[in-house]
Amino acid sequence: MNNEQIRFGSYRIELPADQMAIHSHLLAGDQILVKVTIPEGVTLNKIAAILEEARICAADEFLEAAASTKILSGYNIPALNMEGYLFPDTYLFPKMYPPEKVINAMADVFFRRLNEIFPAYTALDSAGLHEKVILASIVEREYRVADEAELMAGVFYNRLNSNMALQSCATIEYIITEIQGLPHPEVIYNRDLEIRNPYNTYINRGLPPGPISAPGFIALNAAFRPASTNYLYFRLVDANAGRHYFSVSFDEHIRAGALYVKGL
Repeated sequence: MNNEQIRFGSYRIELPADQMAIHSHLLAGDQILVKVTIPEGVTLNKIAAILEEARICAADEFLEAAASTKILSGYNIPALNMEGYLFPDTYLFPKMYPPEKVINAMADVFFRRLNEIFPAYTALDSAGLHEKVILASIVEREYRVADEAELMAGVFYNRLNSNMALQSCATIEYIITEIQGLPHPEVIYNRDLEIRNPYNTYINRGLPPGPISAPGFIALNAAFRPASTNYLYFRLVDANAGRHYFSVSFDEHIRAGALYVKGL
């Protein structure tokens, strides 16, 4: 009896029930599980809020665990937190679950799905993989139609290889909402493009310091399998259909239409 371990969690016990029946129920670990869905493209802060609302774990404790050096080193992630490495999916967790276990579960799914997408990712060092995840997180916040994700990834790689600024509106949105704590913008204005911040890919060349969202299967696949084109630009031209126009020259890009930002 002393070696038996009762599993922590929430249980449903139908009464009347004697002590032995309750004891056996707790040892079996048949806990009440809460289904929670983490959408593609959400940030670490939004994941924390979703989990807290579902009463799985406190948001502040989740964010603290997500910045744990022990967890980060365990997954060999060269970043300050787990932003971008928690796979968006539907999970079943007990209420009041340890945040470290929530993060481990989501990160394990991330690397399992990544292995399905591109098994050779293991040949990359941690810095090389981190760059792919950063780019995937940007594609996730930019694309609306699945068949355009690989085209967008190709554009971003072409710009990186040409030493051009990425000029992703999604990074500006990240600054406004996640760093400045302001409401989601309906339109990106010229003044927003001039915000002095390392995540501003309009004034800084190269990738931002870290991922800006949780990339899903489509965005991760695009980052590892970008379309091979000469495109250097794209812009939204059909807001209802979510379609973008891709172009090689800046003049053609200007003619494509007004500048939009991916909406909520």
